[in-house]
Amino acid sequence: MTTDLAFPKLNARDLEGLDVSLPAAFRGERNVVIVAFQRRHQTLVDSWISWLEERAATDPGLRFYELPTIGRLWVPARNMINGGMAAAIKDRVILQRTLTVYGDVRRVTKPLGIKNRSNIVLCLVDAAGMVQWMGEGGFSRETALELAAALDAI
Repeated sequence: MTTDLAFPKLNARDLEGLDVSLPAAFRGERNVVIVAFQRRHQTLVDSWISWLEERAATDPGLRFYELPTIGRLWVPARNMINGGMAAAIKDRVILQRTLTVYGDVRRVTKPLGIKNRSNIVLCLVDAAGMVQWMGEGGFSRETALELAAALDAI
């Protein structure tokens, strides 16, 4: 679905421990941001990785990011949670593209119009921080075709 939304201004931390400001930290001309809300969402996120890696290999302007969005209850455990994720991953590229956001989840959901946190949300964000397309759910051919068309339109 196409949108006219701006990606919200958020503070995040990559899994190497670097604090970043979003959307300024998105480095591509076209950025696919996969927003996840629950631990079980990692399988859905992972279902997109091969397709995104293949696409990015031939598109130098494309970057993609994982954005675990974790409620304020877990803020005191941030270092432990991020450390656990980082220890399990170890790949520097993945550590740098995984940007965790802790705190009031509504800072993400409200500006993006996300009403249901039971699924992952994909956002295509341009270099100016504008959301050009949104979709949801694990990899499907139909959603991938929609995303590909949106990527080609930017």
